[in-house]
Order: sequence, then C-alpha cells, then structure tokens
Amino acid sequence: MSVNQSLKYAASHEWVKLEADGTVTVGISDHAQEALGDIVFLELPDAGREVAREEAIAVVESVKAASDIYAPISGTILARNDAIADTPEAINSAPYDNWLFKIQPTDAAQIDALMSAADYATSIGE
Repeated sequence: MSVNQSLKYAASHEWVKLEADGTVTVGISDHAQEALGDIVFLELPDAGREVAREEAIAVVESVKAASDIYAPISGTILARNDAIADTPEAINSAPYDNWLFKIQPTDAAQIDALMSAADYATSIGE
C-alpha cells in the first residue's frame, strides 16, 4: 500500500489535494481501494451540490461491498469525474491519479484539520 506524501487525508480514507486556485480535488486512498477490492461502479455527486463536511455524498461499489464516500470538507461540488465513473476499475491500479470530484471550500480551515500523510499512514497501520 502507498500513501501519497503530497496529499491530506480524511479518516474515512478520502485523499485531498489543495489546488493553486484554492479548490480541492478529492479521491480515495490506496488503502481504501485495496480494502474494497475490484471496483465496478461509482455514483458521484452532481456539480452545484452544496455538501457538508463528513456528509455521505458518493458511493463506490466493488465485487465485495458498497461503501459511502464522504465530503472531506464543506463546500460546493464544482465538477465530477465522469470519465472515471465510466472506467471505475482504473482506481484500483492508480488511486492517486484518478480523482472523483472537486470542491470549492466554504471554510479553508477545514483543509488544515485533515490528516497529514504521516498521520494517515499511522492511522492505517503503515
């Protein structure tokens, strides 16, 4: 398993990348995709949706189980990655290269409250 050192993480296994324009790109961690197994379906939130931190806003399904994906911060969904929804299995081979959705944060301080890569690695026993 790998933990991308340049990202922040939520306890619910979403990774967060703060972009130069202040928006946030979100995906699921290597740990999450490994625990799920072969991913076969994604249901992603629509652009324009207001979301609250820790709200279940998407679903990932694998051959083993279905799991909610949570908003790591509060804000407005700017975009969803329809290309990955069409090829969800790509997350299994490259979880940090395949984003799920982008958020315009309403409170940037919530980003600072997320786990560092080192803290996330510790939380998953790495």
